[in-house]
Amino acid sequence: MEPARGRKHGVRIRDVKDFRRLWTGSALSMIAFRTLGVSYPLIALAITDSPAAAGWVGFAWTVPGVLFYIPAGTLIGRLKPRSAMLCAEAVRGTTVISVFAALSLGSLSMAHLTAAAVVEGAMWALHSLAETTLIPSLVTREQLPRALARSETSFHIAVMTGRPLGGLLLGLGQAVPFAVNTVLFALSFGSLLRMDDKGTRYRHGPNILMEITDGVRILSRHPFLYISMALIATTNLMINALIMVFLTGSAGLSPFAVGSVLAAGGLGGLLGSFMALRIAVPPYMPFVQMWAWVVALLIAAAGRQPVFFGFATLLTGFFGALNNVTVRTFEADRIAPRKLARVASVSRLVTRGSIAAAAPVGGLLVAGFGIERAAVLLFAAMAVIATAVTSIPSARRSLGVVPRSRAGTWTFLRPEESGLSDPPPP
Repeated sequence: MEPARGRKHGVRIRDVKDFRRLWTGSALSMIAFRTLGVSYPLIALAITDSPAAAGWVGFAWTVPGVLFYIPAGTLIGRLKPRSAMLCAEAVRGTTVISVFAALSLGSLSMAHLTAAAVVEGAMWALHSLAETTLIPSLVTREQLPRALARSETSFHIAVMTGRPLGGLLLGLGQAVPFAVNTVLFALSFGSLLRMDDKGTRYRHGPNILMEITDGVRILSRHPFLYISMALIATTNLMINALIMVFLTGSAGLSPFAVGSVLAAGGLGGLLGSFMALRIAVPPYMPFVQMWAWVVALLIAAAGRQPVFFGFATLLTGFFGALNNVTVRTFEADRIAPRKLARVASVSRLVTRGSIAAAAPVGGLLVAGFGIERAAVLLFAAMAVIATAVTSIPSARRSLGVVPRSRAGTWTFLRPEESGLSDPPPP
């Protein structure tokens, strides 16, 4: 976002500064999250010499954090978003300090490491949902798409830098990643602490279960949101399963080739988020993303070489970033602020839960059909899903796409025609 003077473009200077502090804190926090995602399983492998132990620690870092999205959505309604983020960073910082101390003393156990991974995943869920709730309070409705696009860049910067940084730091010493992440969490906490205490603590319902049910109910009232959620969950599953397929066949490749393919998705996402800062992302982006995934999976299945896998992940990263901005803007613009966290928590549980299922799906496909056929099957499944969605009139209309009645060709509805630009609820 560009600096503003006074009320230029409807944004106060204080809000712009606070947004920059939020972006900085979240970027540092996400880099730490990605770095620890590499460090935890590799430390487990080092202290046990067991690939199974590394896998379980990776599971502890991923799945419990995904499941925590639902309670995190209700907790944020009981706290101010900034307070929730500060709490998350404080807990995460304390956790990595405990691992650093145990490693330095030579007393780190698998139970300690696994518990730390669980806490890290859960607190990141709280942090990311609180950020989603806080951003709309810092900018005007007109600047919301750009603000969310700027937020999206931090995610893809972290994807590109976090994993290599984790490996590099671990090569310097087992305790080094945790020492560095202690500093990252401290800087993130300090950046967030400098913000004004924005956001609102809302009156919560009589119990958490009713709030979760309310989040599901609100989500079900917005066809654009629940269809987009289903498509994002599907595409997340497909691309991450494809990455698993690639990794199973990468034994003869150089580390540089493997790393380049894995980094291509982050580069594509970064390019897409920068594009979202320059253009108005259309409301039909979930439809475009769906077919972009078909093309990407076709490229990977037909090419069968690392460069083709890399281009496929680059393509999915680019369109995935644009689609994330579209969906997040819709959520922030159309969902009442006091209910945004609970609705977003349900959506994140579904869309990111599919990522956790991708590794076993990819592994089973390779085990059952081989690497080349597994890639072809992923493409075929995505093509069938995209064709089915395209053939359903209500799904097309909900995503802002309708056929021209006379010409028999396709056109895209303007936001006001598709119902995607209604004013936000009171």
